[in-house]
Amino acid sequence: MNRTPSHDAMIEAGLNLIQQAMSIFDSDLRLVLINRPMQQMFNLPNALVKPGVSFRDVIRYLAQRGEYGEVDDLEDFIAVRVELARAFEAHYMERTRANGRVISVEGAPLPDGGWVTVYTDITETKRQEALLRARSEVLSEQVLSRSEELASSNRALASSNAALEETKHQLTHMEARTRLTAQMMPAHIAHIDLAQRYTFSNRRLRDVMPGSTDEIVGLTAAQALGAPTYAVIGPYIERAFDGVPSVFEFTHAPSSRRVRVALTPDSTNGEVRGVYVLSMDVTEETQTRVALQQTRRREMAAQLTSGLAHDFSNLLTIILGMQGKLQRMDDLPSDAHHLINATLAAARRGGSLLHRIADMTGPRQFSPVPVRLPEFLSELEIMASPTLGSNYHLHIDGDVPNGVFNIDAGMLQDSLLNLILNARDATPPGGQITLSARAVQDTWLEIEIADTGPGFSPQALSKALHPFFTTKGGEGSGLGLAMVYDMTKLAGGDVRLFNAGGAHVVLRLPLRASVAGLPAGLVLLVEDSEDLRMSIRDMLVEQGHQVLEATSVHEAEALLGSLPDIAYVLSDIRLGGARTGLDLAKIVDQPITLMTSLPTCDPLHQAAAARGAFLQKPFTPEALRLALTLAAEGAA
Repeated sequence: MNRTPSHDAMIEAGLNLIQQAMSIFDSDLRLVLINRPMQQMFNLPNALVKPGVSFRDVIRYLAQRGEYGEVDDLEDFIAVRVELARAFEAHYMERTRANGRVISVEGAPLPDGGWVTVYTDITETKRQEALLRARSEVLSEQVLSRSEELASSNRALASSNAALEETKHQLTHMEARTRLTAQMMPAHIAHIDLAQRYTFSNRRLRDVMPGSTDEIVGLTAAQALGAPTYAVIGPYIERAFDGVPSVFEFTHAPSSRRVRVALTPDSTNGEVRGVYVLSMDVTEETQTRVALQQTRRREMAAQLTSGLAHDFSNLLTIILGMQGKLQRMDDLPSDAHHLINATLAAARRGGSLLHRIADMTGPRQFSPVPVRLPEFLSELEIMASPTLGSNYHLHIDGDVPNGVFNIDAGMLQDSLLNLILNARDATPPGGQITLSARAVQDTWLEIEIADTGPGFSPQALSKALHPFFTTKGGEGSGLGLAMVYDMTKLAGGDVRLFNAGGAHVVLRLPLRASVAGLPAGLVLLVEDSEDLRMSIRDMLVEQGHQVLEATSVHEAEALLGSLPDIAYVLSDIRLGGARTGLDLAKIVDQPITLMTSLPTCDPLHQAAAARGAFLQKPFTPEALRLALTLAAEGAA
């Protein structure tokens, strides 16, 4: 931990006020601190109490002054002491110094290497013990000896208690850091007992399954997850209690998020005592996986059809050429021209079909661009209306956010126009076609095309997305819905068909906000108000970022030191603890944006504003995006 000079000075002043002498050496046998009582007890010169002095030099000085009595071989004596220090172990001892004073010496190793030693002058205690022995006429020698032994044991016990307290402190510190690390994980980590009751949670359930509560310790799994979600997870929990670990994925119905769950039995000697639970939001991973799978399918289809299409295209070319030559001949039978024209039409239709197959299997890539959904739907209505004519009415209901989102506009436009034309062909004149668009939990964009026609037949519901299936007879290619399915899968989405007073086709596509000018990254959010952290975190997540949270400069330092992938820092000025966001700005290497609700006359506000990349609370998501962008540009 980085300490300020004033912080070190206060610690040193406090150690100088205690009665015991104290020395601290690091793992390299270099002096960290000797307090004033230690310097006075051993009459050490100033040159030997400066940080960095070697342990060897201090031992040499004390030995030469006779602190350890007569020493035959000084260098050998020093070497032995140095080797003992390198393999330092906790100890307690009492010894009489050359000047007749008696001291107790207790040493304890430090968690990060090195050790601390405390010296206590117990001369008066020893004198009282001797006086009691000399003047007592009624206490037996055995009782007196036992009293001395108890006194010595008590001092050793006090030393052990101090070591235990230090160990307890270190364990408590480690537990706090472990809990902080667990809380910073972008996953929900929990433990349930044999009654399926939560005994631990890192309070991230709501991040993984929006709409849930984070306060679940003491609740059963059914109470915390809700009936629909527990119906999915419950059977896997029962298997875990039987000692069978599992990893599975499911769609969290209330939020439409895709969640991966790992259940690990908590067992000792084969006896299961509970289950460890790890849940992660893998929605974007799933969307990317679906898109990758569809790309691979397209590649395989292209390999299978390319050779066939080439030969078929050559055959059609020959057929067209031969039929054209026949068409120009004289003295043909009366019905020959009809047959020739039919053959030409069939060959041309075969060529058109080849082009459609090439479109489906060719190297088309998903190419998202920033799009405003209301404008996109308005342009779609302008393009689609003329193709419907006056016999059909198109109604577009766009309940969509007015932000900028990354969408392959050309691919989506082709799909929707195809669906609108299919709905027209399936609907009697005078019918209505409705396109409705909506955002689902800020995760998905759902677009539904509905018509007032007879709907899908049972066979069409099961096969409509298959290539070459058509209900239009000879007029249809059977590739329209298959192309829509292919385009949607390339974007990481899905297609659903059903009947409800007509045919309904629902496209579900990933809804990803576009962050203009600022690449998405890992943001360290430093704010000591939980409510504000939650609100600002939601803004950052909506802009495509991942978020870590801290409440003080100390916590932020720990995260910055252990996680090199942090791209941006967003910090309040006034935080928990003595240090401020301005102090944090002096030590970070990442672009940092400061924010505050302090008045403009406050010196901290003025100092932060002078740095640039500054946010005055409250602020909008657009203001946040701009401030982060300015900070990143300023650091570049």
